Amino acid sequence: MLYDLARPFANQFILFNLFRYITFRSGAACLTALVVSFILGPPLIRWLKSKQTNGQPIRDDGPERHLIEKKGTPTMGGVLILFALTISTLLWVDLRNAYVWAVIFVTLGYGALGFADDYRKLSRQNHKGISPRAKLLAQMLIGLVAGVWLMLLTKGELATSLTIPVFKDVLIPLGIMFPLFAMLVMLGASNAVNLTDGLDGLAIVPTIICAGVFALIAYLVGNRIFADYLQLNPVPGVGELPVFCGALIGAGLGFLWFNAPPAAVFMGDTGSLALGGALGAVAVATKHEIVLMITGGLFVVETVSVIIQVFWYKRTKRRIFLMAPLHHHFEKKGWSEPTIVIRFWIISMILALVGLATLKIR
Repeated sequence: MLYDLARPFANQFILFNLFRYITFRSGAACLTALVVSFILGPPLIRWLKSKQTNGQPIRDDGPERHLIEKKGTPTMGGVLILFALTISTLLWVDLRNAYVWAVIFVTLGYGALGFADDYRKLSRQNHKGISPRAKLLAQMLIGLVAGVWLMLLTKGELATSLTIPVFKDVLIPLGIMFPLFAMLVMLGASNAVNLTDGLDGLAIVPTIICAGVFALIAYLVGNRIFADYLQLNPVPGVGELPVFCGALIGAGLGFLWFNAPPAAVFMGDTGSLALGGALGAVAVATKHEIVLMITGGLFVVETVSVIIQVFWYKRTKRRIFLMAPLHHHFEKKGWSEPTIVIRFWIISMILALVGLATLKIR
């Protein structure tokens, strides 16, 4: 909105000319989201506590200390993330950019689904919310609509192709199957972040790191000069997505302020489903879906640990891990929560560097 208001005066006033620069607006969106989080966080947490007498329902089969240390902590803190993210994005982005609207659609769509799931858990006072089948169908529908939308926005053969990191000239044509592939990316990312969100600060920092990586990727592939220099596949229009990613970073940092151990609030499915969906949508828009798997490798490993655990238990009635997802396995082994969280953050940073390296290696 501010971009559209300032654009007509850019040639007359130097200050307004700053609004032309994506880098300036991305930084401003980050700071705006951070300030909004700081202002709204305390009253929102107090309100959530007043409405959630017992806090988020804790799994009885989870680590024993959770029943003591985390009992009474309110959930649905993802509302704070989504509000700060949406407000700051709309303030600083070019509202004519359809890519931004497609990503916001996925983010808020998955956020609404997560909110409904959290509400059902709270109303029933157990950790079971919406049925897995209904949740999966809703995620598939949102992802499929967004996949078609993003495909129609992208020009040429790139619209229906999968790019491969490192190999600059390799495009795998998916044809009419591309929306289905895009849906799987968004659905997978959404559920992966959801599974990772089990300890204070564990999911939000890797999400911030991934958002930072994709802010840079979107900026580069959205700029023809940079894309040609780095031999990347240019995607005209996605250059506005760094503003969204900047807002996501600011909202994530603001939430982390309240989610740092011991957490004053949990993001719940409201936040985790939305954040994962947002990362998936940005990856699809920028044609860097595989790089998301690398940069978000921590989310992938957490998800794979659950798949392996379930598969092996059904076949042998024995468990490979003491508990899944993987972070609970280390809890059962006696690792302290801060140790697990910080080491997982370090792994995320290393994977982010690997993901960024693929931009230069050709």
